[in-house]
Amino acid sequence: MLQSWKEKANQLKREIYTLWIAYRKPGVPMYAKAFCALVVAYAFSPIDLIPDFIPVLGYLDDLVLIPMGVALAIKLIPSEILAQSRIEAQQRMDEGHKDNWVVGGLIVLLWVAVVVFVVWKLRQ
Repeated sequence: MLQSWKEKANQLKREIYTLWIAYRKPGVPMYAKAFCALVVAYAFSPIDLIPDFIPVLGYLDDLVLIPMGVALAIKLIPSEILAQSRIEAQQRMDEGHKDNWVVGGLIVLLWVAVVVFVVWKLRQ
């Protein structure tokens, strides 16, 4: 059973990476790009909608919201671009990808900017 969970987690990780790759491809509609960016940012963000320390509900977003968001985003991407992105994501994951730190850093910077903006607005 543990192996099944690991496989599902790896598949979800690959699909999120596929969304990141598809987001950057021409031919993906703007609404799909926006939703993909939202799903990828939320999946990699250290800040959750429901904090993980809240019993049961804390992991609800990780177990339900992210897979639902990924499933919807996949439906918004044209099938040929999605197929190409899946192949590219698998290749990059097999050879190891270095842009995780860059993406993670950008997401942290985005959240810091949001917090700074909110604090600045509250002080006015």
